[in-house]
Amino acid sequence: MSLKKNASSGAEADSGSPGRTPSGEPPPRLRSTDIARLAGVSVAAVSIAINGRPGLSDATRKRILDVADELNWRPHLAARALKGATSDVVGIVIARPARTLGVEPFFAQFLSGLQSCLSNRGIATQLLIVEDTATQIAVYRRWAAENRVDGLVLLDLEVDDVRPQLVADLGIPTVVLGSHGSPMPLTSVWVDDHAATVSILDHLVGLGHRRIGHVSGIVSYQHTQRRLRAIDDVREAAGIDVTSIATDYSDAQGAVATRRLLEAHPRYTAVVYDNDVMAVAGLGVATEMGIAVPDTLSVVSFDDSVLTTMARPTLTALTRDTFALGTLTATELLRVMAERPQPRPVQAPTPQLVVRQSTAPPAEGADAGRG
Repeated sequence: MSLKKNASSGAEADSGSPGRTPSGEPPPRLRSTDIARLAGVSVAAVSIAINGRPGLSDATRKRILDVADELNWRPHLAARALKGATSDVVGIVIARPARTLGVEPFFAQFLSGLQSCLSNRGIATQLLIVEDTATQIAVYRRWAAENRVDGLVLLDLEVDDVRPQLVADLGIPTVVLGSHGSPMPLTSVWVDDHAATVSILDHLVGLGHRRIGHVSGIVSYQHTQRRLRAIDDVREAAGIDVTSIATDYSDAQGAVATRRLLEAHPRYTAVVYDNDVMAVAGLGVATEMGIAVPDTLSVVSFDDSVLTTMARPTLTALTRDTFALGTLTATELLRVMAERPQPRPVQAPTPQLVVRQSTAPPAEGADAGRG
């Protein structure tokens, strides 16, 4: 019989998902006495094994650690939860290259808005940057076992992402940024990426562009998929040629993708970038290649920031109040932490296109047909 089933008096056997009771509530926190009972040892032996002190045989130590690992139990901080203590911390774990995040204004503005709202309640933010989803999951499990955080914000949801159900089963109050449409076990704050993408393409098609390049982000992300579906819809309806190249959102990969598009024959007359960092990098590549913006090439950024307004020419971009998006996410998370309500989707305002100097009709003689 599973140790988890024994530890929870069989509650998990009747629940709809692992780690939850039939009523949908998370199971009670375990104590060192539970670990001792299940491992057939004393509480003192559990303390010795967990803290790595001498005095136990290798077999006994392994048995205790195996029980603790299977039940996702950690000492000390777990005991605080039994006394009703809180951590006053909200956790965020991001699986992206740290160098990419370090130069992307979106995250700085979003986190500033999030922390501004949480700080008013005396709650700090703990941010970890990791390599992959598997590491994220390990962090969530450890934080849950140690009662390290009172809530979570999930970012960059992937297609068929397992994280929402996992953290729901762990019983951590959580808000997701970016998911909508299908049933979710968590409250989500979402932006209509489809409508925003369509507004960019409508602008370019209205100017007369028929051959458009798209420098996208990571294709496994749900928001990237929504943008790609929007491109497919407009491509079919307007009869235009759009080519997408996937990147990791970095300036380096954005520059490489731009060069590929601008070396194509016939050349693309407009390029859309999934963030401002890549758009500015692409503008630099066009300048190096002697391609004038907007006379020969139009450039659009999906994100707006000080980068797009300081560039020359200034860049047409989708603008939104990213700071306010952070405060909205924090407000929803505080509500979830306080009330444990039923999950719901909360729509944030759709980004609006701001036309600046970087877009214009294609140059006379530029390719107007499909490639």
